Amino acid sequence: MTNQSIVTEFLLLGFFETWELQILHFVVFLVIYLAALLGNLLIITVVALEQCLHTPMYFFLLNLSFLDLCYISTTVPKSMANSITNSRLISFSGCVAQVFLVVTLAAAELAFLSVMAYDRYVAVCLPLHYRIIMNRDACVQMAGCCWFISLFYSMLHTGNTFRLHFCHSNIIGQFFCDIPQLLKISCSNTQPNDILMFVLVAVLGAACLALIVVSYSHIFLIVLQIPSTQGKHKAFSTCVPHLTVFCLFFGTATFTYTQPRSASSLTKDLLAAVLYSVLPPVLNPIIYSLRNKEIKEALSKLLGRPFF
Repeated sequence: MTNQSIVTEFLLLGFFETWELQILHFVVFLVIYLAALLGNLLIITVVALEQCLHTPMYFFLLNLSFLDLCYISTTVPKSMANSITNSRLISFSGCVAQVFLVVTLAAAELAFLSVMAYDRYVAVCLPLHYRIIMNRDACVQMAGCCWFISLFYSMLHTGNTFRLHFCHSNIIGQFFCDIPQLLKISCSNTQPNDILMFVLVAVLGAACLALIVVSYSHIFLIVLQIPSTQGKHKAFSTCVPHLTVFCLFFGTATFTYTQPRSASSLTKDLLAAVLYSVLPPVLNPIIYSLRNKEIKEALSKLLGRPFF
């Protein structure tokens, strides 16, 4: 019973037991999923078609919207299907794929949010050098680094997790395959996994957090020097939502991956997972793009009428 090939499938834990509440879960997740699809597809379409939006900021927004589409599509449709069919099964290979994609896209989300903060720092604090620093090659290299680092990061996590044996239980206490929950049901020694996971999360988190904090600290110092109250309000109303989304995503993800397993509970784990895997793809289009005047003007132009 020590061979992990014995476990050929896992059981994902749903939010509710009764059929009526499972239908409610399906409807809520369906609305959230459609909202995320619509918002991110609109941004991808507008940025791709409008020549005036072919700038570094919108290039990174395009990448963010694309990975948000992939991110929410990795977990939510499977959870909805399980609710409507009253089945909680996921194959072993499907679980491996889900872990790899979730970690890749979550790491890429964190990396792109950090790069976007740096982009805003250069735009606000070094406006005369913006075109030189954020040139086409630099933007492509930054985006490529974000994707490469996230893929490499995910390979380490996924390989380290599925080298373990699963023989005691196949019930995952989450609505998708998540590494902390997989470590709970492994019958192998998971201490090396805990150490490596903590180190990897700490390194990536510290690097992204440092870039975010430094960038926005400089931005706020510049904003405070703006003489008009209206100008300050406009700048803060743009920056604060960005920081809120980052803190929500970063805080809940870090909490999930670094908390001691003895301190975790089903309710806290489910809530944290929703906050870092379901809400960001819905909120990012609203906060980063649909509140943006240029995006709204481009959408109105594209649709041929002043909806916005």
